[in-house]
Amino acid sequence: LSRHLARRTAAPADPAARGDESLPLYLRQHRGREHRSDPVMYDGNVVGSARAWAEVTRTKEIVPERRDQLGDVECDVYLVRHGETQGYSSESGLTPLGSWQAHRRGQELARRVTDGMHVELLCAPTNRARQTAEHVRRGLLDNVSLFGREAAIGELRDSADFRNFEVATPAGPRDVTSAFRQYQREMEKYERVGLGERPGWLVDVDRFWGIQKGGGDPITHWLTMPMMYFEPPVSCVRRFWRGILAARERSDAKTVVVATHSGPIRAFATLAMGYDPGEPFNTEFVRVRLLAGGTTALVLYRNRVQEVGVPDLDALPPSADRRFQE
Repeated sequence: LSRHLARRTAAPADPAARGDESLPLYLRQHRGREHRSDPVMYDGNVVGSARAWAEVTRTKEIVPERRDQLGDVECDVYLVRHGETQGYSSESGLTPLGSWQAHRRGQELARRVTDGMHVELLCAPTNRARQTAEHVRRGLLDNVSLFGREAAIGELRDSADFRNFEVATPAGPRDVTSAFRQYQREMEKYERVGLGERPGWLVDVDRFWGIQKGGGDPITHWLTMPMMYFEPPVSCVRRFWRGILAARERSDAKTVVVATHSGPIRAFATLAMGYDPGEPFNTEFVRVRLLAGGTTALVLYRNRVQEVGVPDLDALPPSADRRFQE
């Protein structure tokens, strides 16, 4: 105990601080610690000071860079999941709650719109994505007008680059929802007539939707389990990047809002972050900030930010699966 008390009351190492008794004790001790350099050991060797080691091992994801270290942002892209839908077995569109969700998201995004800004709106070619984009646009227009800002809110455009992931069916690649309707018709035929062994695409779709019916997460299954007849997640990520880069080249819009689907959004975030950050809620978004120079971007999702390289799509190897060739 006496040794412990002696350490607690020991004078700080800094002679200047030791001589100034007018300073509070905590400040004298703090200044004394600044003059000590505790070595960091690794495998029996001194590898540096604690301060230097913290600088080496910090990551951009946990410790963001200062504003003066970041390049200028050329364009902000918001990959927004559609609002609540009436069902995934049909193309029936949004519920009233889903429409309200999308309108509120548009109002929230309007806070980031400044005078003279051009906003472009894109959507996947499905009813639920299109209706989401329409309500987002109304919310943007409402609050831009309310805030008294002069901004150009563009007309809505469909973009096949941001479509949902697809299934290869005998009629060609189909959105997973459209493939489900075809699957129901074909499965009924096989069960009623007993035609024998089911084709592979029916088996894949049956497994996928069976997980959802059982209360599981079919998107996790798609992200982690090989399925012969489903579009691979990396294919969705590639065409999302193509759509993002095309939108930047096509116009001078500083903000691009894309209404699309949860599966490709989640695949995009997973590749950027290096882990699966989870399913986006209705109208939740992944934000992509394209930096000046065109080589890097910041991907933001759920209080995480990761700097990534913008891919050179022409330099990537072509997909081996011709059904989903870009």
